[in-house]
Amino acid sequence: MSDRVFLDTNILIYAFDGTDKRKHSIARRLVDETAADGTFTISLQVLHEFYAVTTRKLNLRLTPEKAAVIVAEFLHHRVVEPTSGMLLKAMDLARARVLSIYDALILVAAASASCTTLFTEDLSPGSTLAGVQVVNPFTAPSQYPPGEAPHA
Repeated sequence: MSDRVFLDTNILIYAFDGTDKRKHSIARRLVDETAADGTFTISLQVLHEFYAVTTRKLNLRLTPEKAAVIVAEFLHHRVVEPTSGMLLKAMDLARARVLSIYDALILVAAASASCTTLFTEDLSPGSTLAGVQVVNPFTAPSQYPPGEAPHA
């Protein structure tokens, strides 16, 4: 099995929001492939944000019932549940690296699940934070072979 990867909320949202066709295609493949190979990892924070954004903030506006079904399906994968220790680490990381507490908690969750890669468009790609490499799957599309999802 490949190294575990952590998917940020924006990846899941693009997988269901077809407004940007390119990002939708990349995100959908990334979700499908990591789910299939068992490397897919998310956190309760990601699920909470996904539900909130897809039911209130997107043009696609999923019904709460549909969003709940999708969240329930995601619960069949590796889901990191936050602890008070993770929150303390995230606050330290946020202060040390000048990050939002939300991004820091995502990084700490990824590290706690032994993920080597965080797929997100919210942080500096190529950086390593909390021992997790940040990859933006939507940048520099020429670095990925045609038809293949970017997978670390």
